[in-house]
Formats: sequence, C-alpha cells, structure tokens
Amino acid sequence: MATDEIVKRAATRPTWAEVSLANLRYNFGVVQRHLGPGVTVCAVVKADAYGHGALECAQALAEEGARWLGVTSLDDAIPLREAGIQARILLMTGFWRGEEEEIVRLGLTPTVWEAGQVELLERAAARIGVAKHPIHLKIDTGMGRLGVAPEDLPQVCAALRAAPHLLVEGVSTHLASSEVLDAPSVEAQLKCFEEVRHLLAAQGFDPPIVHAANTGAVISRRESWYNMVRPGIALYGYYLPFERAGREVSGSKLRLAVKPVLTWKTRILSLREVRANQALGYGGTYVTKAPARIAVLPVGYADGLNRSLSSRGRVIVREHYAPIVGRISMDLTLADVTGLPEVAVGDEAILLGSQDGLNVDAREHAALADTNVYEILCGISKRVPRKYR
Repeated sequence: MATDEIVKRAATRPTWAEVSLANLRYNFGVVQRHLGPGVTVCAVVKADAYGHGALECAQALAEEGARWLGVTSLDDAIPLREAGIQARILLMTGFWRGEEEEIVRLGLTPTVWEAGQVELLERAAARIGVAKHPIHLKIDTGMGRLGVAPEDLPQVCAALRAAPHLLVEGVSTHLASSEVLDAPSVEAQLKCFEEVRHLLAAQGFDPPIVHAANTGAVISRRESWYNMVRPGIALYGYYLPFERAGREVSGSKLRLAVKPVLTWKTRILSLREVRANQALGYGGTYVTKAPARIAVLPVGYADGLNRSLSSRGRVIVREHYAPIVGRISMDLTLADVTGLPEVAVGDEAILLGSQDGLNVDAREHAALADTNVYEILCGISKRVPRKYR
C-alpha cells in the first residue's frame, strides 16, 4: 500500500467521553442571562477547555455569541486561530520572550504586568507595523501569583507611556477566595483594585475593559463583575461549593442552573464469578465477603480515573449503581455487579454521567478523591477519545 493510502486507525478501545456541545451552549446562555447585557463573558477554554476539547468548545462558544475566549498561553491560542476562530483571545498568564511577534501577528491580547513585557511587545508591534496592539494590565491585589504590585505600578506605567504602538485596553485582577462568602480578603482585594484603578487614571490610563470575576464571583460577588467576567468551570456544568464560617452553604442565590457537559463511559471487558474470601486487585486490598460477580472495566488511572476512588467510587451499569472494588490500576478497574439483571460483556458502564435518575458526577469523584472538580475533569487523559454531539 502506498504511503498516502494509509489511513490513520481510529481508536477502538471502548473507553470514551461524550461532550454535549448543546449543554455547553446552554450553559453559556445561563451565565450571560445571569449577568445581563451590560457584562461581557470571556469564556475560558484553557487546559483544553478543562478536558473537554478546546477547539470544539471554542467553536461552539463563538457560534453562541462569545466575543472573548480566555486561554493560558500562545500554545493554546494558535490552534484556535488556525481553525479560523476570530473571537478575541485573552492570554491570561502572559507570554514567553520570543512569542511577542506571533502574538501581534495573530491579533491576540496578552496580559502583562512587567515593564519588560511591555518593551518586548512594543518592539514587536513597531516591527510589524501595528499602530495600537491591545494589552490587558494585571494587578496583584493579594493573590500573590501574577500581576503588578501597586507599589511597582509607576515603573510599569512609565514603560506603557513609552510604548506608542500599544493600547492599554483592559485592567484585571484575580480573586483568591471568591467561594468563601465571609472571606475578608475578597473585599480587601476589590478595594485594592479600585485604588489601583484610581492610580492608573492619575497616570493617564483609563482602560475601558475591567475584569476580576471567575465562576465563583460570577455567582456570589456581583460587585466584582465590572464589565467583563471570566467564567470557566460553570461553562462545563460545575462550580465549587460556597462556604461561610467554615461550613458549606447553599441557597437560590448561590446557584446557576448549568448542566454537566461531559459524560465518561466504558464497556465491560470481562465478567468473572469469584468465590467468597477472594482477594481482588493489586495488594488484595478488597476481599469478597460472599460469592460475587465482578465486571472488569478497560479504564484506569492512565485514563484519569483517580486511584482514590479505589473501593470507594461507583459506576452505573444497567440502571444500577455498581461499586468499584479493589485498587484501580493503570488500565483496568473492577466493579461488583452481583445481582444486576442480565449484565453482559459489552454493556456500558458510566463513570461520569446520569441514567434514569442515577447520577455520578465530578463533584462525587472530587469529594472521594479529596480534590476539586477541576482536577477530575482536566485529569481525563488524551487516550480517552472525545465524541461531540
């Protein structure tokens, strides 16, 4: 067979994720209606759209009306531009030296916080002949990661005044504790942000776009919305729990009616009848108390199924919950399907998703693994094909 006749083989291992672009579009609408028409949504698609597939999600969001997309870096942005996506793209964690010309050529909007970044972009815009390339200035109001500290603002402003080919279009910050309703740091950060905005105005800068709110603040901190927000996880159907006085709280004002976008499935690879007192899996950490029927699932921690779900998590098989038993291994997981009607090799097992009123979601996985929904979703590995519908 000639080389050009070779067709890339499609994955046939029966473990996959279904991504509902319809739910993604719905969630974008929920967020936008919650905010009202005066607030622009910068739809965050970083980290491969939180494991959902950045290109497909970005295309759906742009078609739904998202005028801004938020990504981590140039590497995230290039495939979107190559696919013809024309929405504004915000590089939320800046850029590396050497990337500045491509950023200008592709019409990307970098976040900056240091004089050196400004100087690099100014030279790149001048070389390419761009009159006013937009940038967003990030302020560190207490997160302690990225952003210019208020005391260093004069140095950065001096660099900006010496950069005629750049336009300070936006100013932003990031809240460290938006889900903690009684966290004094949130008010302190917003107060600091306002003070820095006044300092910027005194230095001759009045950026028209102002943004601070992530998903948690979109739900709980109306005062942080300004005229643009950066929701991420809400678009994919989740948000972190809110707390006050160290306890989780809920209420109608702390909800968004978003729907999970991703369903994760596999199929039963093998069924085994085992006796009582049979040790299962690595280390024999689970021992059957009675004769049992065990389903072998072709999914493991190499696919992103967290090992902390070993003998703790569950899957859905034939409209029933089936507990995970034994240690999750790299490629295989065991589930107890004893007593489930007509279970057969090839049956679907739902790892994340719903069926007939039963539900296993990323919140459940996160609680069992002592982590958050972000890590659960981002952790679903590349060897799990995404199917879009």
